[in-house]
Amino acid sequence: MTIIHSTRATALSTRSEHLQNGNTPEGHPPITVIASCNAVITERLTAATLVISLATGKITSIFHSVLPASDFPPGTPYIDHSPLYLLPGLVDAHVHLNEPGRTEWEGFYTGTQAAAFGGVTTVIDMPLNAIPPTTTVSGLREKVKAADGQCWVDVGFYGGIIPGNAGELKGLVQEGVRGFKGFLIDSGVDEFPAVSSTDIAKAMAELKDQPTTLMFHAEMIPPISDSVGDDVQMSLPPLAPVGPLYEYSTFLASRPPSFETYAIAEILSLASQAPNLPLHVVHLSAVEAIPMLREARASGVKITAETCFHYLALAAEGIGNGDTRHKCCPPIRKQSNQDSLWLELLRDDDSVIKTIVSDHSPCTPDLKLLPENIGGEKINGSRKSSGDFFAAWGGVSSVGLGLSILWSEGLMKGITMEDIVRWCCRNTAIQVGLDHLKGDLKVGLDGDVAVFDDQATFQVRPSTMLFRNKCSPYQGKTLKGVVVETWLRGKKIHSRMDGFHTKQGPQGKLLLEKRNFRM
Repeated sequence: MTIIHSTRATALSTRSEHLQNGNTPEGHPPITVIASCNAVITERLTAATLVISLATGKITSIFHSVLPASDFPPGTPYIDHSPLYLLPGLVDAHVHLNEPGRTEWEGFYTGTQAAAFGGVTTVIDMPLNAIPPTTTVSGLREKVKAADGQCWVDVGFYGGIIPGNAGELKGLVQEGVRGFKGFLIDSGVDEFPAVSSTDIAKAMAELKDQPTTLMFHAEMIPPISDSVGDDVQMSLPPLAPVGPLYEYSTFLASRPPSFETYAIAEILSLASQAPNLPLHVVHLSAVEAIPMLREARASGVKITAETCFHYLALAAEGIGNGDTRHKCCPPIRKQSNQDSLWLELLRDDDSVIKTIVSDHSPCTPDLKLLPENIGGEKINGSRKSSGDFFAAWGGVSSVGLGLSILWSEGLMKGITMEDIVRWCCRNTAIQVGLDHLKGDLKVGLDGDVAVFDDQATFQVRPSTMLFRNKCSPYQGKTLKGVVVETWLRGKKIHSRMDGFHTKQGPQGKLLLEKRNFRM
């Protein structure tokens, strides 16, 4: 029996119940107890004591006060983290781990270590940049084989939609993918081509009655555009660029908000073909798309959007010449755009942006073509393309830094810990159909906990970027808020003081149960 408790008296009565059932303190089922005067429980800030079964990894009881260790059987592992915050482990629903095939960019071991460092206990791996991509059942099985025994946190997987793979989609649902992603513009890798409206219609026909979500990289070249290349990652510059190719403003001008609005209009025009299928726009950047999404939702279209830490913390005005660490698609836009994203997130009524994710999309540093003054290296003895925003690979590395980035930036906006839990835990778990396991501190859910010091600060440097390649636009920045400990199903997997518990090794699970209609 599991009960939510709120007083010491009920705690003692529960202990008595165990004794009356024939259990002695020595024979008590193994548990661990974590407490604090600050905990976000079902999106409400309160004092709390969590009891987690070490046999099942589940939260079995929550007491809405800080109970002393003496209230539990002798020898019970117990820690009071007051006044630090107990948060649900974050669910990062957009991460590129790139294994197998491009493990020099990232891998399950390093990527999930970086996640655990920052209080992320679940990541969902995107279907592209690994070889093979997750566009077939056999491709998924290869990825699962590569991930086995390497994951420090729990990992789920997305499937991909590409031209010609509609017949694989139901099989991928049966194998446990958490959703599907397609590109409306070239992805930058040959094995994951963009989809047309015909391809999308075929995917919708296959998935319209399935328990899944269909997601889109929403960029398309409008009929009239300065850009002559549609690659997401590396592209030709415009025939008449507005400035030098090493200036960020030149790159930004080549990918205006109309790229996003045009793509979203295309998605919405097809939504009626599968009215019960949830749709989702990944990494929304342009605020001009928000009214379109709000109107569609008001008319009954099941569509949501996510945005990313970098769109909320970085702005075009602060990006120096040649600093291609900031290159991503859609691009980081101006400060006014960032301000409007925050306004949408903090609406009193229903925001169209439900989740915030990292979109951790790493590569080897040489592909960023960084100038020497920013830490770049010579490529084949030449610096001809150094700092070229068009030739550089696009993607921001940040998995495991997001909680601190969001807290640092959000303090100026008046956000609360409850807001962060809603955006980065609860809603991301709902988005991927894992809210029966993840995203909240609640009886019956996994005992995944991030212990967060909201006052501490740290500088982002190689030692605090645990992903494989230490190339990130956050390097050198000072962030407020430190994840002191990360717990996965009641076991401490990382602490800032002691590092990783390497003796027990990676304890993450692969989340492959078939998704249901819990949406």
